[in-house]
Amino acid sequence: MSTPSIHVGDSASVRYLLRLADSCLILSQRLGEWCGHGPILEEDLALTNMALDLVGQARGLLTRVGQLDGKGHDEDQLAFLREERHYYNPVLMELPRGDFAFTQVRNFAVATWLELLWQRLQTSSDAEVAAIAAKAVKEARYQQQHAADWVVRLGDGTAESKARMEAALASLWPFFNELFVDDAIDAAAVQSGLGPAWSELKAEWQQAMTAVLDEAGLAQPKPSAYVSAGRQGVHSEHMGHMLAEMQYLQRAYPGGVW
Repeated sequence: MSTPSIHVGDSASVRYLLRLADSCLILSQRLGEWCGHGPILEEDLALTNMALDLVGQARGLLTRVGQLDGKGHDEDQLAFLREERHYYNPVLMELPRGDFAFTQVRNFAVATWLELLWQRLQTSSDAEVAAIAAKAVKEARYQQQHAADWVVRLGDGTAESKARMEAALASLWPFFNELFVDDAIDAAAVQSGLGPAWSELKAEWQQAMTAVLDEAGLAQPKPSAYVSAGRQGVHSEHMGHMLAEMQYLQRAYPGGVW
């Protein structure tokens, strides 16, 4: 008998933190898919370790969400027992792993965004969130630098590597928009001092993206009006498949411990 799904409250603080926690959690699952499949051994280990960093960030935030929500749910329950519509990560995070170029473009874009967000969250009015951010910002900075090196290396590499990078940029670019949309949840976080509105990050993010893409000899795709809605619990067809695999053990063996 499988474990029933749980529902988390809809308070602004809970939803704000879930959006970030789920972003880290879901992207970590995609990066974990590289374990044993990296192009070189060093990169295989690097991507796996980055996935573990993201899991650690998600754990800290989910624990805090459980405390704020007050329903007695721990980090494992929040990670594995929610239904798809109750995950609030941008769709960007759940897109299939893709090739190595796709992974590095997404890693660079997301790590740049996370570094900027964690920097601001170090001054959060929630002391526990600020503590999580103080550690996470160092991890995001490393991931950003690592991915930026690969973006330049592949963009300024062979004809094939450049073509793969251009294809990755073209397919990913519309999904970046969701990283910078605001709603009432963001407004409440700003008012309470919990954290910044995501739109505040866009100018610095764009500047960092432009600098690295220029160095790599890669042109930015044209702006897109498309905005995905993962932050509202509306996901792509890929999310359900990922959750079915990610949640299987917890649901098949409720309350199992090692």
